Formats: sequence, C-alpha cells, structure tokens
Amino acid sequence: MKRHMRENYFVVGEGILTTDEHGKKHREDPTPLAELRKFRFSRLGRKGEAHDELLLEKVAKAMTVKPAEGQVQPVSADPPVPAGFTYLGQFVDHDLTLDNTAAALGEHVTVAELIQGRSPALDLDSVYGRGPADAADDRFYADDKIHLKVGQTAAIGPDPGTNVNLNGYDLPRVTQGSTKAERQAAQIPDKRNDENLVVAQTHLAFQRFHNRVVDFLVDRSVPSTQLFDRARELVVKHYQWMLKTDFLPRIVDKSIVDDVFTNGRKFFEPPVKLDDHGNPSRQFGDTPTMPIEFSVAAYRLGHSMVRAAYDWNRVFSGGRGTLRLLFIFSGTSGNFDPFNPNVNDQESGLFERLPTNWTVDWRRMYDFAGEAGRADLAAPNGINLAQRIDTLLVDPLAELPLGAFGGKGVQAGSPRLNLAFRNLVRANMVNLASGQQMAEFLGVGKLKDDELLNGAGGAKLDTLTEAEREEFLQRTPLWFYILREAELNGGRLTGVGGRIVAEVFHRAMEASRISILRDPSWRPTPGVASKAGDFRMVDLLLFTFDGRTDLLAPLGNETPAPPPA
Repeated sequence: MKRHMRENYFVVGEGILTTDEHGKKHREDPTPLAELRKFRFSRLGRKGEAHDELLLEKVAKAMTVKPAEGQVQPVSADPPVPAGFTYLGQFVDHDLTLDNTAAALGEHVTVAELIQGRSPALDLDSVYGRGPADAADDRFYADDKIHLKVGQTAAIGPDPGTNVNLNGYDLPRVTQGSTKAERQAAQIPDKRNDENLVVAQTHLAFQRFHNRVVDFLVDRSVPSTQLFDRARELVVKHYQWMLKTDFLPRIVDKSIVDDVFTNGRKFFEPPVKLDDHGNPSRQFGDTPTMPIEFSVAAYRLGHSMVRAAYDWNRVFSGGRGTLRLLFIFSGTSGNFDPFNPNVNDQESGLFERLPTNWTVDWRRMYDFAGEAGRADLAAPNGINLAQRIDTLLVDPLAELPLGAFGGKGVQAGSPRLNLAFRNLVRANMVNLASGQQMAEFLGVGKLKDDELLNGAGGAKLDTLTEAEREEFLQRTPLWFYILREAELNGGRLTGVGGRIVAEVFHRAMEASRISILRDPSWRPTPGVASKAGDFRMVDLLLFTFDGRTDLLAPLGNETPAPPPA
C-alpha cells in the first residue's frame, strides 16, 4: 500500500475489489499466495448500492465550492482544534495502513509476518519499518543502528536566518539517482509521509522523539544492547496514550471514546464470547482487519479539516503557507519549485531537499500556551485552527496534484482530480453501505431528511434534481453522512462515524506488538511526560525539542540583522 488513494481492496471473504481505467468495477479471486500478500480489509455492515456518478459529481462540487467573497468556512467551535491535529491524523492513517512487507517478499518473510505486515496496528511501523536488524530497512537508521536518521535543510539567502543548513529539520533523503525525483525522495519506510510538508514535519518530529528517548535512556544507564527495543517500546506506548487521551477526544464524542476504551468493542471484531457450554460463539484471529467503512468513509474526516492556507513560520506568515505550496515543498507530491506552475513536474527547480525558509514553526500548529501553560511559546499571530469537521472541503482540494494519489493521464478539470469525488466514487467501487444502513446496524438514530439536505452551514445540495434528491435521502453515501453527523454535532464525529473510528482505534492498539491495552497498568514516564499520567501532543513536542523556542521555531519571530561587514 504505497498511496493514500488506494485503487483496490482485498476484502476478506469477497476477493479483490477494483476498477479499471474507465471506472468499471471488477472483482478478482486471488491465489492463496496473492491473498497473503494483500492488505486485509473486512466489511462491518451490509453491502450497499452504487450511486450514479453524475449525482456524486454534483455532491462533490457542492462539498468543494469556493466560498463567496468575504465568507470563510467555519472552524470547530467546541472547542477549536489546532491545525496540527489534521496532519497528525494523516500520519496515523499511514501508520494504520502501512504495508510493512512490500519490500520483503522473499523467502525470509514467513506467512505470519506477511499477515502481520498487512494488518492495521498503531505501532509506528511507518517510522521504524522492520527495524535496524532488517537488511532492507537498516538504511533508515544512523550508524549506531539505534538512532533514526534525520535530514538537513538547504540554505537559502539573503535572509541570514535562513541562509544556513539546519540539521534535523528535513526528512533524510536518498540524494542519489539519475533523476531529481529519485534524489529528492524521502528515505523513510512510508513515502506517503512526504505527500505534503506538514505530514512530513510530523513524521520528522516522531523520528526526533525516538532519538530523544534514546538519549533519555542512555542518561539512565540502559545497556546499549537494550536501547533500541526499550526506546521503541516507550515511544509507541506514549504515542498510543496520546492518541487515546488527546487526539481521539478532539475528533470523536468523548462519551463514545470513554465507552469503547472502558467497556470494549461491540461491533468490530469484539472479544470472543463463550456460549452456555463454554465454547466460543464468535471467533476472530489475533490478526485484525481494516473495515472498509473506516478506510473509505469514517476516517476520511481529516479531509474536511484541511485549511486552504496556514500561518506557517516567520517567513511565510499571515496565510502565505498555502496548501499548494505545502504540496510543492514535499518530495512525493512536489518538486521544491514554487515558480513552476506545473507541480507535477518533479524535475524542475534547483532544490532537492527542503529549503530552510520552509522550516516548521510548531508554535503555530499546536497550543503550547493554553494546553501546557507555556506563555513563552504562544504563537505570534495565534495558532492555526483546523476547519470544522463537516461536509465542506477547502476548494484547493477540488484539483489535487497528481503526486498526491499516483495519478497518470488524468486531464486538468477532470472530476477525478476532486478529492470529494474520488472519495465518493471509491465507495461505489466497494459497494459501501449507506449511512442509513450503518445507523441501523450500529443501533444509532438516523439523520432526518432536513438534516441531511441542509445540515448546519455545510454543503448545500440545491443542484440535485428531485429524483437525485430522493435517491440521496434514501441511501446517503456513508462518508457524506458521517461528515453531516459531525457538522450537526459541533465538529466532532458522533453516531455512526464516532463508533466506527473509536472501535477501530481500540482494535488497532489491542493488536499492536506493543500495546497499552495489554499493559493496563502502564502510565506515561516521568521525565518524558510533563505531568504524572498525562501525555499530549504538546508534551511530545516539548520533550523532543527540550521545550526551547529556538528548536520549536528555529526561524524565530523577527528577521535577524545581517552580520557586520
């Protein structure tokens, strides 16, 4: 699984569901070996019926319409969500869906490893790969095979604050190859984490978090033979704790999160139950699957959180960090060349690594002042807030760069460049259940017709014909339905979407090689966590960067004076 935009799904018990270049659906029966080598999806509810693509195109246009002059899309108001969580969510998605055996299909990979490597887990395989002992993945590690490699930015003048190479502020890059695209490629286990600059800097923060934990353990005299394993365990457990206590409650109703993590799952691969004779009444293997209702619909919530522009750093402040530029300054989707109107031309431009003037200012992406009491780390212009989770996407997502989904031969202006359209058509491909079907399956109240059509400040569906409106109300596409639920709930998933997301996160933590759910007495480590039993994303960044302004925001607030002649 190399792209965020998957083009085929292996659904256990159904085969491989895919489409051809004309959009026609196909189902293939894989060979036993091919079945082992496919990422394993499952289906929670019943199959649904496909929608006419013209209807989906109208819905997609309504979801990505450009706001009228003077209008802005709403941000989540209960409470606002810092924009960094948008891309943390994308990073988590890639961790959940990494195919960790794609580069190791030789004889040394066992059947058990094949299945495990294609199963959803929250264990940071997207950062660690198969570890430093693996002959193919040791390239991600420093010479000591304990620390992770990090990269260096490229100096750019004449600003004296940016005319310097900064170590540790870019992803490690390949640097060799006959083409610029080959040389600028990130040397990390999952290239999708270099699809845009924010997720790339998030990945880099986790690399540096691991390295900081290694040094923390060295100071506590942990033997070198145990360092990597001990560090990875600490990193993964703090990561899972942060997802459970900080990330999930921001995007899902806290009552649903608390219920799932206290009382367990009810719908997705629930624990084995015994009948009256002591026999299991429903059996699941230890290896989890990924529900297509999560992958194709519920967890695409993050698309609605994306902003059109960001107050990025001192140089690109006041909204000059546009979404287009954040794609350009990445190795997978861009070319580090803002002057070429064709972002898909990866051979243009002089830079093959991130220019220093695009270094992230973390103070603008997370709320250190409000959440950690660090007034000295308040963002100069206030933090960027994510868009509210609702049925509107910012209009730049109406035409994606081809590198964002591996597209070839797609013409400018095609609806297939529209992210909302791609999401809706993908649901057709796998016969995804409608929102109403899933509400019935999960036992939650269904949205009313008026709520589906009008929402609360979201997409307006007034271009639908009467027949299209009737079809839409009878069987609403699941992704739209879940976003409309959140829109009517102040910007948090609830009902159908909330239950699916919370249960999949719970299952993915339970099935991870390292798991806080299988170690219920574990708590964040003093010295890593700022407060006993508490560890949030701001704590991760504070620990990683020693709580220093000059490391969290290396470009500072003001342009430094040039050195004397």
